[in-house]
Amino acid sequence: MNTIKKTTALIAITLLMVSFKSSEGLKKEVNIEKSNVTWKGYKVGGSHTGTITIKSGNLVFNDDNLTGGNFVIDMTTISVTDLEGEYKNKLEGHLKSDDFFGVAKFPTAALVFRNIKANGKNAYDVTGNLTIKGKTESIDFDLSVYGNKATASLKIDRSKFDVRYGSTSFFDGLKDKAIYDEFDIVVDLEF
Repeated sequence: MNTIKKTTALIAITLLMVSFKSSEGLKKEVNIEKSNVTWKGYKVGGSHTGTITIKSGNLVFNDDNLTGGNFVIDMTTISVTDLEGEYKNKLEGHLKSDDFFGVAKFPTAALVFRNIKANGKNAYDVTGNLTIKGKTESIDFDLSVYGNKATASLKIDRSKFDVRYGSTSFFDGLKDKAIYDEFDIVVDLEF
């Protein structure tokens, strides 16, 4: 009788552990040293490009299917890659200032996946909550996963996060000084 109770208890515990593992999925931490995030912002008559660093992140899989993700971006690492010297330093300082991302008060941004739908082999439509400057907005983007790598391209409307400088959404008469609200982020992840 004791053996049957012990066996039944062991089976119950094993099933419980398996059900927890499958509901949570397998969390794969992003290798922040090998992952890259590049940005491109547009203004009348040109654009600027740069990089920013992932502070932490993970993707969650259940039977090789993407089921979740969570990322923190270190906003203090905003850098400009298309300028050098004084102009590079000035633009980086301006992007970090309260005119743009206010990194002294908001040193991180975050992205949390809310809904994921497979749209082909290794491809997903993702809806997530993006938080910049303490404001959270929904964002949709495509993400592809190949082995231990993933790529995504996001188009972000900065005006939704109260990033106002040079925005025609907030100021009239900017003419050739206008900076477009949408900017691009391209993410190459390794995990």
